[in-house]
Amino acid sequence: MDLIKIICGMLAVALILGILTCGSHENQAAIAEELENNAVSESASGVTEEALATVENTTAEQAVMKPAPPDSAILAKGESKMATERREIENKVRATVRLLDVQGENLFPSFREAGSPWNDQNFCIFVWTINGTQVVCPQDVGSEGKDMKGLQDADGKPIWELFIKAVQSESGEGWIDYNLKKEGSSETSRMLTFVKKSTYGGQSYIVGSSLHVDEQIICRDLNDCTYLEEPGNIRVVELLNPKNLNQGAGLNYSVAHSIIKPGENIAPHMMKNPEVHYILEGEGVLYIDGIPVELHQDQLIYIPAGAIQTTYNTGNNTLKFLAINQPGWSEENTKVFE
Repeated sequence: MDLIKIICGMLAVALILGILTCGSHENQAAIAEELENNAVSESASGVTEEALATVENTTAEQAVMKPAPPDSAILAKGESKMATERREIENKVRATVRLLDVQGENLFPSFREAGSPWNDQNFCIFVWTINGTQVVCPQDVGSEGKDMKGLQDADGKPIWELFIKAVQSESGEGWIDYNLKKEGSSETSRMLTFVKKSTYGGQSYIVGSSLHVDEQIICRDLNDCTYLEEPGNIRVVELLNPKNLNQGAGLNYSVAHSIIKPGENIAPHMMKNPEVHYILEGEGVLYIDGIPVELHQDQLIYIPAGAIQTTYNTGNNTLKFLAINQPGWSEENTKVFE
């Protein structure tokens, strides 16, 4: 029996992202050297009194206490695409800070140059002054000069204050996790931003780069989904189907949340692929090629490819179950007999 392997995380072959050649030869050599050096030597001193005073006034309601993630030494062993990208962002931001500490704002034009090591499809730097003024933003040059101190995420987190706390830490750097509202939409986009402090000529900066978590981790809330009335008297929500996801290239299965009301049944149908049902709530009878299987909560049923199946809700409550298909469900693989 070909058992379905449900992959909870998306593993991909990690691509080593090189720094594109541009700018002066001195800059190229410096960046290449710094990317090989993962040590962090800068301290977080030099944060202005104004910045510290603002951070100290952050209310207790804004601080969200969560269990600590695994130790950084364990996280460093991650082999996913996201783990690789996080390490690359850290290395590139650190290398940029070391250059900025030496050359200062003379580097800003290079940061904005399309296709430069600081502004390409794989990596984009931003620079704020320590007091919250955005001075470099290659993806939105028009926002440069804007005061970012009042910037909050979709949940009310004070982003600038979180940046300050990170660069004030013992390491002088850190990752910030927050949600931004998508422009023109009520939906949010989860972001991870790595920031580090830089100092040049008496001016302190926050240097950072972001990772779009939604491109790596898929989360869907059933309450936000709409049930579809499928042929055969069943209501279904496709929670996961690779053909409906831009980031679904590594998936070859689908997961749907299905419900059958009391006294109702699904019309007999056949799937060309194997299917697994996991019963969440309720009771009923599933016929597989005419053989009855009594259904109850917390039960898994494997249905062979090509079997005629039909499910009856024999209880007084709604029958709820997950339907898992490999490959992902498609109309072409389904035949309904009515």
